[in-house]
Order: sequence, then structure tokens, then C-alpha cells
Amino acid sequence: MSDRRTTPRFTASALKTVETEIQALESLKSVLEASPFRIALDMAIEAMAVTDGRVIVSGMGKSGHIGRKIAATLRSTGTPALFLHPGEASHGDLGLITEKDVVFAITWSGETSELNDIFHYCNRFNITLIVATAWPESTAAKAADICLALPLVREACPNDLAPTSSTTLQLVLGDVLAVALIEARGFSPSDFRIFHPGGKLGSQLLCVDQIMGTGEAIPKVSASATLSGATIEMSRKRYGATAVVDGNKLVGVFTDGDLRRCIAVHDLQDRIGLHMSPNPVTVPPGTLCSEALRIMNDNAVSVIFVEDGGVLAGVLHMHDIVRAGIV
Repeated sequence: MSDRRTTPRFTASALKTVETEIQALESLKSVLEASPFRIALDMAIEAMAVTDGRVIVSGMGKSGHIGRKIAATLRSTGTPALFLHPGEASHGDLGLITEKDVVFAITWSGETSELNDIFHYCNRFNITLIVATAWPESTAAKAADICLALPLVREACPNDLAPTSSTTLQLVLGDVLAVALIEARGFSPSDFRIFHPGGKLGSQLLCVDQIMGTGEAIPKVSASATLSGATIEMSRKRYGATAVVDGNKLVGVFTDGDLRRCIAVHDLQDRIGLHMSPNPVTVPPGTLCSEALRIMNDNAVSVIFVEDGGVLAGVLHMHDIVRAGIV
């Protein structure tokens, strides 16, 4: 008797589905490389980038589910966006759309009747309407100010009915728009962090200045301090190292490793400058913690000091990064 847990009954179907959707994406790529679509796409991205309002995304059925995801992606990457359900729009929610907004409607057939009231509203109040459809002669396409004519592709469904390949194209088109807007707006990792403060992603976007030790927590001695004084300061704090400063300027670092190497053969009254490591590796406060960790690993150190405009501003231990959930 065969074991259904180990016998791949549906592998052929799975591969066929993937291959069909890859072919659909290849068709989208070919369309993207063609001049008419490129012009329309540039116009759509420009309209979304310069609007003083929001991008209002709408669609019905599976296109609506894709629209919700597109709106969410736009919001999370710095483009104000909302999803408007066409049915709710016809029963009062058209008031959500303002004259400053851009409407992005998704309809594979271009004949989704539930979208008609949105189209009429956009036309009446001169609101920019962008439509993504596979039928450029459809009602929706003719209503649009900008039409993104997607290629007609075969659905992965064996009956060529269930939205599969078509929704994949819609989803990728949404990513195309979102990524282009990220580049158009100069949206940076620090901007991204503002919209994603929680969870694993939020921790990955933490900057050094959010978890570094500051003020009295920073172990530091003056350049005129003795080996003994530096050892005491290092022992008082939890970092296993101390900064050596000239005023507020970092001039060196003395670690517990340095102490072990020199304590048996040197006088504890030696000046710390004889035993410190000059020109230490530092990072600015806005550095991502993940990047600071990479720098620590590259330089085989577990502690790194933070400089802001040439002034000692903080200290960071590898354990701080681990506790923040970054690794």
C-alpha cells in the first residue's frame, strides 16, 4: 500500500501551474518592454507620485483582494493609499474620494459593472482615473485617463476560468508601481522603519541610536589616564572596553583583551595611550544595527563606539543587538 505522505500525487499539476504563471509573467515582461505600455506606466507612476492626495485602489472579487494588497504595499512604502470596495462606494463611500486623489481601478475584463459609479464620479469631479485591464477596448479602459493594458494570458486553472495567472499579473503590476514609487520618492530604510516598528521586520530596521548606551553608561577615560584608571572604568561598566577621549573626541579604545595582553609585563601607572588601540572603528548613530553587527564581525570586535560629527555619542555591544532580536 502506497504512503500518501511520501507519494507526490500532484507534482505534475503543481509544475504545470507554475509554468503557466511563469509564461504569463514573461508576457507581462514583453508588454513592459513595449513603448505604448511604458508610456502609460510612466504616466501612472507620475500621477501617483505627484498627487497631493492618496491613491484610492478599487476592484471587485479576486481583483479586489489583489487591490487590498496593493494598497497595503503602497501605504507601507510611503505612498498614502486606501482600498475602496466598489459596492460600498455606491452606497455612500464615494465621499472617501477627494479631488486631490488618484483612483486606481483593477478589472481584468474591463466590464465590472460595480465599478461604474466610481468611474462616473471620477469623470464628474475631474479625478485622475488609472485602470488596469486586459481589454483595452472595454468600458473601463475607455473611462480611464490612463489605461494599463495587461496582456491576455491563459489562467493556470485547467478550465481557464479561475483567476490565477491574471491575478498574478495584477499583483506583480502592483509591485511594479510600489517599487517605482519607492525610487521616485527616495524612500529609505529609515523611512521604512517608521511604518514597520513591530515584529521581526521592525527589529531588523532598528538603528544604533535606538539601543546604544549614552551619557554615564559610556565607559570613557581621558588620554592622560593610567592603565589602572582605565581598568577600573572598564570594570565599572558592562561593555568590556573603554573609550579613550581627548575632550569629546574619541582617540582610542582599550579592551579587556588589551588588558590581558599587557597587565603581566607593564606598570599599572603607565599612560593608557601606550596600550590603547588608536583610530578605532566607529559608526554614526543612524546606522542600522544589522550593518553595525556586520562591521563588528568584519573587524572581530564585540563592542563598537558611536560618533556623531566627530564627537563620542554612544557605545554598542554585540549582546545589545542580539537582545533586540536582530539576529
